[in-house]
Amino acid sequence: METIAIKVINKSNNELPDYATQGSAGMDIRADLSQPMLLAPLERKLIPTGIFMEIPQGFEVQVRPRSGLAFKNGITCLNTPGTIDSDYRGEVKVLLINLSNEAQTINNGDRIAQLIVARVEQAALISVQQLNDTVRAEGGFGHTGVSN
Repeated sequence: METIAIKVINKSNNELPDYATQGSAGMDIRADLSQPMLLAPLERKLIPTGIFMEIPQGFEVQVRPRSGLAFKNGITCLNTPGTIDSDYRGEVKVLLINLSNEAQTINNGDRIAQLIVARVEQAALISVQQLNDTVRAEGGFGHTGVSN
């Protein structure tokens, strides 16, 4: 497994994002809050982390929900997976939504999301008048599923 070096500035009092286990795909990232933040049912808020990154060109960092937070508290990420581009230098913020029926509190240092480093390619789009045909053709949503 290749290790990618990413420069990080941590303006929070929390530890850097890290992998919980040797086999973890994602690094947990924590909320950087001066006071607890209440998230009402169906409310969404942008949560600061105090983390700034210099991601190498050819890579992105994806922001994804934490399964435990979603299961236990009904909190998940919107715009998921979110992408942090290699040329972005601002603070990493996480867009959370409370899908539970009860208000939930986010505290400083809470693990609110996970970060996944992924290689990316850029495409050259070529304008044409016709595409090659396939068996699926124009079959859209649910087209490949089995119907009852």
